[in-house]
Amino acid sequence: ILKDNKNLRRIHNDALRGATGPDVLDISSTALESLPSYGLEAIQVLNATSSYSLKRLPPLEKFSSLLEAVLTYPSHCCAFRNLRTEKQNLLLSIFDNFSKECESTMRKLTDEMLNDSNNALLWSAERNTHPFATDEESSPYSYSTIFDDSDMAGFDFEYDFCQPKVLTCTPEPDAFNPCEDILGYSFLRVLIWFINILAIAGNFTVLLVLLTSHYKLTVPRFLMCNLSFADFCMGLYLLLIASVDAQTSGQYYNHAIDWQTGSGCSTAGFFTVFASELSVYTLTVITLERWHTITYAMQLDRKLRLRHAVPIMLGGWLFSVGIAVLPLFGVSSYMKVSICLPMDIETRLSQAYILLILVLNVVAFVVICACYIKIYVAVQNPELVAANKDTKVAKRMAILIFTDFTCMAPISFFAISAAFKVPLITVTNSKILLVLFYPVNSCANPFLYAIFTKAFRRDFFLLMSKLGCCKSRAELYRMNYFSAYNSNCKNGGAATAPSKASQAFLLLSALEK
Repeated sequence: ILKDNKNLRRIHNDALRGATGPDVLDISSTALESLPSYGLEAIQVLNATSSYSLKRLPPLEKFSSLLEAVLTYPSHCCAFRNLRTEKQNLLLSIFDNFSKECESTMRKLTDEMLNDSNNALLWSAERNTHPFATDEESSPYSYSTIFDDSDMAGFDFEYDFCQPKVLTCTPEPDAFNPCEDILGYSFLRVLIWFINILAIAGNFTVLLVLLTSHYKLTVPRFLMCNLSFADFCMGLYLLLIASVDAQTSGQYYNHAIDWQTGSGCSTAGFFTVFASELSVYTLTVITLERWHTITYAMQLDRKLRLRHAVPIMLGGWLFSVGIAVLPLFGVSSYMKVSICLPMDIETRLSQAYILLILVLNVVAFVVICACYIKIYVAVQNPELVAANKDTKVAKRMAILIFTDFTCMAPISFFAISAAFKVPLITVTNSKILLVLFYPVNSCANPFLYAIFTKAFRRDFFLLMSKLGCCKSRAELYRMNYFSAYNSNCKNGGAATAPSKASQAFLLLSALEK
């Protein structure tokens, strides 16, 4: 009646209430969206294969007699695995002191049965040894005379305790979807909130200050706005993952299908790939702009203008959006894992997609390192820059390269190995990389490229003065700016050729942008 009924979408909640059965419930190939909450206690076999609409299960304690479950989604078997573990732990806590005795008794029984060809005589002798054991309940191999019936409820044993019947469930969870919550580890559940709030707050502050500044929008400011927006999107991705994890904690098996196949996971996946690629692209452009500014510091006709930067960043946006959209159209997939990263490499096209992203990220890192090495060589000249400023520049470059390396290296290494179907890390452990390494740049960039610079501090205090705060600091920055501007104008009018001092000033100012 139920099996293969494509039109069956609902069973009334009280349909099985008070019934003595059924022992077997087969709802395979139906459109059933939920099971009734009552009358499931007698079911021993549940068959729900190809029931794709059944995404949630009723409370697990309702399946008190279940021995076999054949389901559609592997995540549902995680629920029964946890249920089985709870029952076994309860049983072991009751029978812990008797487990060794049980094992030795069964071994002794087996040895006697092998040595004595007449099994009937063996059992007869056993019963003569225990004249009061008139039935199975009072045999020496039963603990029912020691424990209450309530302690034994829900357990069915052969030889009472020694050979329990274990609940079996298929399909088993795979390596991509282990039986755990979205983040897996408890400490990650705490850290991800700290990291995503830091990324969102830091990058939002940078965007607010830069976009409300009354100073001219320069190329470095424009690029910094793009970088902050990309890192802000990464913070939104982490916030979305953290929120869903908090809502489904302890019961993710009942939400896994809705989350991974729904719009939420697709949105999160789009955010993270778009943010990651736009951030890497913008970091590369910022580094190249700094190198270009320093290399051609005295050639104003070769200076990078905003009209050049806009189409360059437009190309980066189109590239990032295109890369992030591809998994929504079947090139890899965001539905493969609970953290919504494109980890599907079943087809050659999906494998090539993952490798393309990773190779481009590695190339970008190499370009960034090469540019900063060239910048360091340029500012290392003792005729141009004082020794203490040289050390300051070197330290700052080292920090920039280190944060890029920390973010890209571990993820690229393990991801490339996985792309070649030789995974060196499990999905569970990869979540540590997701929280601790993946968003490093998103948290560090607003501080390294904006908040720690003098220009940003000036804009920040000027913005605060408009709100009635920090007026004295704002006035101080305003006076310093105009005095430096007037000084540069006078020097520029008097000098006929670029001096060493002015060249050094340009070199350092390029790094301070």
